[in-house]
Amino acid sequence: MQGLPHGWVTDTPGLGRPAQLSALDNGVVPQQAARALQILAPPRTVCRHRVSR
Repeated sequence: MQGLPHGWVTDTPGLGRPAQLSALDNGVVPQQAARALQILAPPRTVCRHRVSR
């Protein structure tokens, strides 16, 4: 479900199908979060004028 590892929610003892869906209700899909960070994060640049000491 939603790109999570197999059994992430479904292997929880005593958690029925409706409770599993509720647990995932507004969760962020990991792949979407990673892509959003790639898009929104500024690129990392290295200053070539910096002198190492």
